[in-house]
Amino acid sequence: MNCVKCRELRQVFDSKLGKYIEARSAPYYRVCTELAAHRNVDMERARNDLEEHQLVCVCVLRSEAMFAPRPRNSTVGKAKNPEAAGS
Repeated sequence: MNCVKCRELRQVFDSKLGKYIEARSAPYYRVCTELAAHRNVDMERARNDLEEHQLVCVCVLRSEAMFAPRPRNSTVGKAKNPEAAGS
């Protein structure tokens, strides 16, 4: 990713994910799940922010277009008139 915003949002998401995993694995999780629930909400918000940005990010769109598979019925490189192509 060349986009600074993508990198920043990815770092925030990774940080929130780590905090959520830490809260889930804490010994007090069995007694009170409220902290883990709050961390889960924070993590999901960070994920949504990242995904929303990637929907409009030029860098992501460009890389997806470059690596996108071509459909099987694509007319790219095929003759428009199949009868002319056979002669």
